[in-house]
Amino acid sequence: MRIVIAGGHGQIALRLERLLAARGYEAAGLIRRAEHADDLRATGAEPVHCDLESASVEEVAGLMRGADAAVFAAGAGPGSGAARKVTVDRDAAVLFADAAVQAGVRRHLVVSSMGADPDHEGDEIFDVYLRAKGEADAYVQGLDALDWTILRPGQLTDDAGTGLVRLEASTGRGSIPRDDVAAVLAELLETPATAGLVLETISGSTPVSVAVKSVAGN
Repeated sequence: MRIVIAGGHGQIALRLERLLAARGYEAAGLIRRAEHADDLRATGAEPVHCDLESASVEEVAGLMRGADAAVFAAGAGPGSGAARKVTVDRDAAVLFADAAVQAGVRRHLVVSSMGADPDHEGDEIFDVYLRAKGEADAYVQGLDALDWTILRPGQLTDDAGTGLVRLEASTGRGSIPRDDVAAVLAELLETPATAGLVLETISGSTPVSVAVKSVAGN
């Protein structure tokens, strides 16, 4: 299985790429900066240079063609201003989804955020971020050509993963290590029955594989 990951040098993406390589999958991570290529190679992933803020849908579709799944894990980052919350967290997510449709890559995972809402009000940068994420999620949900799953983690930490999570349509607030978010994503990729679900995840008491199977069976 070949998986194309937007935001390939992100903290969750690097963890996911390592997990996918360990499972024998082929991961290709889209990166803006050539100097990040060795970091992806170290995880076992293939670095692919692509700036989603300037690329066309056709260009990205060309990079995705032949893949079995796509994961949008890009983000403007905590130090960015409101403008890049729109151009990356919303616009790049929309472009990536459109490219997946054009390339015929149906399985589509989105790393969103707890609280994402297209109707979120407020003018602070975090408000813009939640609105941008919500707008992108709503766009993806409207694409019948994609078998999408949207994952909304709680507050992210760099603690070591425990492999134990809570994964539900609504979990309530909480935190979760990035290691465990990556593990959930890897399991979702292997569980096509989770298509059409919007899921929240925080640390919990259920093993990742069991949690994913549970939501897939609902």
